[in-house]
Amino acid sequence: MPSEYTPASFDPLSTEQIAVTICENFERQPLVSMTHEIPRFEGSGLYALYYRGTSVHLYLPLANLQIPVYAGQALSSNSATGERVRERFPLHSRLKQHRLSIMEGGLSIAEFRFRALLMPDVHADLGENGLRVGYQPIWNSKLKGFGSKEQGSTTRQSKKSKWDTVHDGRRRTHGGVVHDIEALITEAKAHIEQQVSNYYSLPWPHPTSEMFLDLDAS
Repeated sequence: MPSEYTPASFDPLSTEQIAVTICENFERQPLVSMTHEIPRFEGSGLYALYYRGTSVHLYLPLANLQIPVYAGQALSSNSATGERVRERFPLHSRLKQHRLSIMEGGLSIAEFRFRALLMPDVHADLGENGLRVGYQPIWNSKLKGFGSKEQGSTTRQSKKSKWDTVHDGRRRTHGGVVHDIEALITEAKAHIEQQVSNYYSLPWPHPTSEMFLDLDAS
């Protein structure tokens, strides 16, 4: 036995452990097709988008892994005021918006899946932070701008986002191309390589298999 020994420490109610539990449970949820309109459902919570195709070479390394291209949350309250959001379907509405953005960006919607989990705002926040820190999804980090909404009349001449530069086509007004698309793609490729190399270092285990749910299969 070593001359010095200290037992391991474990706090099941620490924010870190709660985040790990949320992310582990989240990844047990089925991946759902985005090919057709997503049936409406009530509630707020955590969600992520995944690439499961073959046509976009940039995202091919992610096609068989649990690494999302984007992670987010849709809350039932305004984070700034704490007031309840009038929208009954915040999570569904967010996914519907993202589905349209993917198609307008010239990407095949059939090659994307989403995963979602209804939960209280505080837990959705912890889960989103866990997914973003753990995976650093490419659309949250290197190709930012995917989740932004159309800007108001006073700011819609601002710079085109990195996501819109690489995936041009959304019906919105920009102040012109300001990013070097080739440089963005090169940076994104390097980031994805790093994501893959770090894949097994996360504090929660990955599911050995994933369930695919096609809501229109019947």
